[in-house]
Amino acid sequence: MSSSSLSLKKLAIRGTAWTLMGYGFSQCLRLGANLCLTRLLVPEMFGLMALVNVFILGLILFSDIGIAPSIVQHQRGDEPDFLNSAWTLQIIRGFLLWLFCLLLAVPVARFYGEPKLIWLIPIVGFTTIISGFNSTALFTFQRRIDLGKFTLFELGIQTSSLGVMLAWAWFQPSIWALVAGNLVSESLKMILSHRLIPGSNNRLAWDQKAIADIFAFGKWIFISTALTFLAAQTDRLILGKLLSFKLLGIYNVALIFAELPKMVIMKIGSQVIFPVISRQVNLPRAELRQKILDQRMLILLVATPLLAVLVGFGDFLVLGLYDHRYESAAWMLPILALGIWPNLLVATMSPALLAIGQPLYAAWGNFFKFCYMAIALPLGFSFWGVPGAIIVVACNDFPLYFIVTYGLWREKLEAIAQDLQTTLLLISLITLILIGRHFNGFGIFLPESF
Repeated sequence: MSSSSLSLKKLAIRGTAWTLMGYGFSQCLRLGANLCLTRLLVPEMFGLMALVNVFILGLILFSDIGIAPSIVQHQRGDEPDFLNSAWTLQIIRGFLLWLFCLLLAVPVARFYGEPKLIWLIPIVGFTTIISGFNSTALFTFQRRIDLGKFTLFELGIQTSSLGVMLAWAWFQPSIWALVAGNLVSESLKMILSHRLIPGSNNRLAWDQKAIADIFAFGKWIFISTALTFLAAQTDRLILGKLLSFKLLGIYNVALIFAELPKMVIMKIGSQVIFPVISRQVNLPRAELRQKILDQRMLILLVATPLLAVLVGFGDFLVLGLYDHRYESAAWMLPILALGIWPNLLVATMSPALLAIGQPLYAAWGNFFKFCYMAIALPLGFSFWGVPGAIIVVACNDFPLYFIVTYGLWREKLEAIAQDLQTTLLLISLITLILIGRHFNGFGIFLPESF
């Protein structure tokens, strides 16, 4: 093995370790704050804030032109002219996003019948302007797979943000606590990001070639991320109309736990797998595929038992941590957690398609996922109520999985055999856990309508 391969492997291992450690600490902070906040604030506030965040996230993803992945992937990603042009583009985008927040606030408030959205969306949406001034150093760390300082930076920002939320909620229990936390988080991130790499100050610039390259690479990123938003957030958009804000807040609590494995795998995918594969795309396809599969198996062997435990004991987790107001989340969590398995399989392979310049398959996969949700979710709720809607949400990653798997097969990077092996392992582990629960006298927590 060459010294460059060894060096890249060390970077990947170190990057994965920092990602896992950072995400673990991050979720501990998030869980601790969430437990405190759910006792200080009512569920309706979390449901309302979840809806606001969905719309802000939607605007961000619908305008994603691939600035971050362009810096990570482009051969000029370390050049000042390229970085400054990307930064200028990012600032312009931030102002445009806030303008859309102002335009959409009234129509959205009327659609959901909630006047508070008229002022919540513009105020929370102001974070788009703030984040537009973030230093490109944030992306440079990902490009170099140098995630130690970056991880500590993010943990510091999160700690400050949660501290503000908790202090505000303690002295004045209102939705303003959640709003203030968001604003403080983005403001600190923007200011401190410019101190991450000494001497790398961004300036306004407009390198026509750099801008053209960003748009050329980002055209499919734009489509893919827009469809990713529709696919991933349609549940909240539709359920926000079908359910009360209280039940939406309870659903959001279950979803936070259910998506823990998915979020950590996605972080590893974007911060480690994508940069590493981007450096190896010139390898023969068979050799590249084998390298990816070898490392992917290690990730899946860790993720599989963790997911099985979450599915098997998720109801105990909710009942032990939350009061009676959140009891319904206990039956939602295992179903939602099981449903993210196809997404884990996709998240560990789709970065390979992005690295070789083929984000089209993920875009189509998210399009069909969105179509499925738009049709099946209202039908599931209509026929079987909330349980039907939750089951529909749990199955929503199958269209994405099948399309991405087809794309991997077309590009000679298929992983079907590995998918089947790990899926059988997951089913076996969950079966053993459920048998153990049965013989130890622990039933399965079901909704009243089951």
